[in-house]
Amino acid sequence: MAAEQEAVSNKRVILSNYVTGFPKESGMKITSGSIKLKVAEGSKDTVLLKNLYLSCDPYMRWRMSKLDRPSFVDSFHPGETINGYGVAKVLDSTHPNYAKDDLVWGFTGWEEYSLVTAPQILIKIKHTDVPLSYYTGILGMPGVTAYAGLYEVCSPKKGEYVYVSAASGAVGQLVGQFAKLAGCYVVGSAGSKEKVDLLKNKFGFDDAFNYKEEPDLDAALKRCFPQGIDIYFENVGGKMLDAVLLNMRLRGRIAVCGMISQYNLEKPEGVHNLEQLVGKRIRLEGFLAGDYYHLYPKFLELVIPAIREGKMVYVEDIAEGLENAPAALVGLFTGRNVGKQLVAVA
Repeated sequence: MAAEQEAVSNKRVILSNYVTGFPKESGMKITSGSIKLKVAEGSKDTVLLKNLYLSCDPYMRWRMSKLDRPSFVDSFHPGETINGYGVAKVLDSTHPNYAKDDLVWGFTGWEEYSLVTAPQILIKIKHTDVPLSYYTGILGMPGVTAYAGLYEVCSPKKGEYVYVSAASGAVGQLVGQFAKLAGCYVVGSAGSKEKVDLLKNKFGFDDAFNYKEEPDLDAALKRCFPQGIDIYFENVGGKMLDAVLLNMRLRGRIAVCGMISQYNLEKPEGVHNLEQLVGKRIRLEGFLAGDYYHLYPKFLELVIPAIREGKMVYVEDIAEGLENAPAALVGLFTGRNVGKQLVAVA
């Protein structure tokens, strides 16, 4: 008991200043504070977490800017701890839904220990025969994103043609595998030969191309999809979205998950081919994983057996130690990571 009352060191990552343009490691700083490993007496619905893994996600770039327009996320504040999705162990709890030694995934701080009050997104981990790190990816927010965007937003039918951009990333690699399970023809794009090889040889995509080697994206898509595209899982935006619109089939569906090509631009690029939506009766829909967390049990019923049976695979890029978290996050925007980028804290 005495040990629990003693304060221990708590290393954390804070935002130094708001970011414009491409984020830099210098925009974040490693500092150290202290924390008691016991929830304070009288604190209601509070959970003390020891963070094990932290997730690096593209949407976090938005939060590093001072947002002057409506957004689905709030800005980080300079001088305060960055937060995001992670995997953690409960050290102490006054919340009725969580007990000491529970393993959870959800929203936590970029620090060694986090005190979470009234947790809104903290899901208990029941399946521990798979790597815990998977709960930052295939079994966490990216997994639900891929599942919901493909199955709920786009409703794939056997034999349809599916295109996935940023296809080797945390979400894209899963969308392609889900689409194959649904009996679709799947093509993905990525930014290196290594990633293209992964798509074709590990994730089971029917074809893939390196968008950096394609001077004409419209021509590349026509080559890969001579019949056109039924479903586009949008992770990139900009010129890629413009080219896709020209190649969509009648009553095609586009699930807009993200637009990573636009996040670091002070003035986002325009889209010029939106008139294609009308004549082809294309449905373009944005969505958030949080809209579909109520389907998490159903999602697990599909994915856990698929992992155990080797029908789905997942590639992770793990940075070791909180001190390497800023570099890991920044690397997302230069394509340095191969697969799901995360940080092992402990």
